[in-house]
Amino acid sequence: MTKRNVLTSYTANFATFEIDDEVIGNLREYALANSLFWALAEGHACEQSARRNAMDNASKNAGDMINRFQILFNRTRQAVITGELVEIITGAAASES
Repeated sequence: MTKRNVLTSYTANFATFEIDDEVIGNLREYALANSLFWALAEGHACEQSARRNAMDNASKNAGDMINRFQILFNRTRQAVITGELVEIITGAAASES
């Protein structure tokens, strides 16, 4: 491997350098490792986001289900109470006659 770390041209606003072949190899390896790490981190973040959304939807659905069953329970209980009152009133009216 040749070393070419020499300033080749320089102007007022821009300077170019030749870079060692060894440094280019390290830079490529670093860029590849960085890309892989970014992909893994992005995948993990997406998985956590999907889990959070799924749990949020499950909680909302469970709340809706609880509300529906509570309404059903209350209506059924009210129907039983109304039926018992009708029986009491009917029995009282029958005993008066």
